[in-house]
Amino acid sequence: MIFDKGSMQSNLDCFLHCTTPVVPSQFLPKTEIRNLNRLWHPWERENVEFFTLADLWNCYDEWSAYGAGVPIAMDNDETLVQYYVPYLSAIQIFTSTSAINTFREEAESGDCETRDSYSDSYSDDSESDKLWRWDGCSSEEGGSEQENAWQLNDRLGYLYFQYFERSTPYGRVPLMDKINSLSQRYPGLMSLRSVDLSPASWMAVAWYPIYHIPMGRTIKDLSTCFLTYHTLSSSFQDMDIEDDIDDEIKAESRKRKEGEGISLPPFGLASYKMQGNVWISGNCGRDQERLLSLLSVADSWLKQLRVQHHDFNYFTGIRRC
Repeated sequence: MIFDKGSMQSNLDCFLHCTTPVVPSQFLPKTEIRNLNRLWHPWERENVEFFTLADLWNCYDEWSAYGAGVPIAMDNDETLVQYYVPYLSAIQIFTSTSAINTFREEAESGDCETRDSYSDSYSDDSESDKLWRWDGCSSEEGGSEQENAWQLNDRLGYLYFQYFERSTPYGRVPLMDKINSLSQRYPGLMSLRSVDLSPASWMAVAWYPIYHIPMGRTIKDLSTCFLTYHTLSSSFQDMDIEDDIDDEIKAESRKRKEGEGISLPPFGLASYKMQGNVWISGNCGRDQERLLSLLSVADSWLKQLRVQHHDFNYFTGIRRC
C-alpha cells in the first residue's frame, strides 16, 4: 500500500478518522421541534437533524465482524493497515420521563437490574422515576433537596440505562453483538433518538488490535489498545469540535451538508500498551500533547459524572505502574 506523504495524516489522525462513526441522519418533524427540551436544545433552528441509536450501532456492524482498518506509517517508511475490533466498554443513557414511559411496559418484564462479576448493567425501570443525582455543580447549592432533585431532572433527565463492561478482553463479544443482546431487554437501545437524550448521555468503545496487513512479524508498537469516548445527544451537534481533533477532521465536519450524516468524533481518549513512537511522532510532536489532552478530558468527564469506569481505571492504572 502506498501513501502520498505530502498529504498523509499522522497515525493518530488516521485512527481517530477511521474509528469515528458517521451516522445516517433524519430531520425532526417541525411539529416536534417546539417540544424539545430547551435546556438540552437552547438554539432556535429551522431544521433539526437527529439519528436513532439503531443507526449508530449499524455503523459498528462491519467493524464488529471484520475490524476497522487503520493505515499506519512505520518509522522505516513501511506502511500497513492495522485492524481493530470495537467492544462496548461503557454507556449511560439519560432521557426524559416521556421517553422512559414509552419503553417501561416492555422493559418491566423480569428483573430489570442485573449484576455479575464481569459486567454491570442497570435500567432506571427497576426503581420508579429514580433521578441520577448529579448536575455538574456543587452538592452544597442552596434550596431544598426536593427542589434540587427536580432541577437535576430538568438538566440531566432520568437514567434509562447504563452498562459497564468488566470482563477480560478475551471474554467479551464485539460491540454489535453486545448491543443486540442488551436491546432484547432494553428496546430503547434501538429506538431512542439523539434528540431524546440529555447532554450527559455517553458511551465508551474499547478498540483491540487483531491483525495487520501485510502479515508477518509481530510489531510491539501495534499492540496498543484504545478507549474512545463519544457523546450521544444532539445537544452537541452545533458546538465547535474540540481543539484537539485534527484540522482535517474539523474541515470534513464543517463542509458536511445537512442530511449527509452526523459524525461522532471522540471527545476523550485513553490508551494501553503504548510503546515506541508510532502514535506520538506525528504532527511535529503535537500528537503526544493531544493524547494527554484527550485523556484529561475523559478523566474530567468521568469525575463530573462520578463514574468509576473499569476499563479507564485499568488502562491508566497500568500505564502509571
